[in-house]
Amino acid sequence: MTLPTPAVRARVTALRPEELPAYLYDLTALREHVAGVRAALPERVELYYAAKANPEPEILSALRPYVDGYEVSSGGELAHVGKAVPGAPLAFGGPGKTPAEVAQALELGVERFHVESVYELHMLADLAARLAPERRIAVLARFNLSVDDGSLDGSSLAMGGRPTPFGLDPAQADDVVALLTDGTYPHLELRGIHAHLASGLEAPEQLAVAGAIVTWSVRLAERHRITLSEVTIGGGMAVDYAEPEARFDWAAFGAGLDRLAAAHPDLTLRIEPGRALTAYCGWYATEVLDVKRSHGEDFAVVRGGTHHLRTPATKGHDQPCTVLPSDEPWPHPWPRSAAEGDRVTVTGQLCTPKDVLARDVPAPGLRAGDRVVFGVAGAYAWNISHHDFLMHPRPGFHFLGSAEDA
Repeated sequence: MTLPTPAVRARVTALRPEELPAYLYDLTALREHVAGVRAALPERVELYYAAKANPEPEILSALRPYVDGYEVSSGGELAHVGKAVPGAPLAFGGPGKTPAEVAQALELGVERFHVESVYELHMLADLAARLAPERRIAVLARFNLSVDDGSLDGSSLAMGGRPTPFGLDPAQADDVVALLTDGTYPHLELRGIHAHLASGLEAPEQLAVAGAIVTWSVRLAERHRITLSEVTIGGGMAVDYAEPEARFDWAAFGAGLDRLAAAHPDLTLRIEPGRALTAYCGWYATEVLDVKRSHGEDFAVVRGGTHHLRTPATKGHDQPCTVLPSDEPWPHPWPRSAAEGDRVTVTGQLCTPKDVLARDVPAPGLRAGDRVVFGVAGAYAWNISHHDFLMHPRPGFHFLGSAEDA
């Protein structure tokens, strides 16, 4: 939702100016949303959370009852998620894994690896033979598949279907299958196929991509007369920052996956969403420091900026926001600045014209001291921001609906 939940609004208004900016996460809203997602999915579809979207320990713990596991993409995430949700199944993905990271994963008992290259396959095989000789390590070979039906055309971020550093080239599929099934690497088991091709797709496009991935995987298995037990179709479910009330159609997606799973009863399907699970539970709240007019336009300068909330600068959009006018008396002897027009551009404190959080915000009468709460800030927000640029103070963090707030 765009508007802050009642719990978030109450906390924002209670914070002192020096406690802003702050991130606020409504864990009750998160649990309700993810419970709905889980209910919409067929039982045979596994739900893994892509921890890169928001790795806060409180977020990871809140998700635990509803997800089957977590997808991690570095040794740092591996250690962090393992500590936050001990014992949870982990899938280790991402390009450029180092030998030290692979060894770390093997020593921690991770059994499912998303292999991104032939080089990585050789490295995993050697380390598995030396560090975990008593185990068979499950491999999901990630392929950069081409999809020619136009289903990727509306994606906001493409990781496949074109030249990218992600995954194996489909032309290598036969060689990779041979390495994993002819006894060359007895400590590795080809468990299935992984493909994450794009982000920002709506349910119909996601289903078309899922069908293409499964069809390709099944044909590969048939050609080599092998059995695959798993296919991971990735994440990337759309989050619309321009129309945040429009949500991804999980019911339609779940129904489509149910049909796909029924057509392939021996396959376990897995999805790995991140943004679409946590984006809506987070808000970034701040205070208007100054309002000024420049060349006929009003600008509101707020505490913080894109070094805390990089999402709008990264994706080139306006972050949805709500203005909370302050009822407190103006505490300073100097005049209080205010907007002259009905709309303002909200900027941060950085010395760059790119530090823009939202343009053309309806805010008649906006004044210094008012508060602005940016919604859809629960994913790829704080954790992707350039925190130390200009060395401003870091924001506070508040987890509402957690044990400390119960």
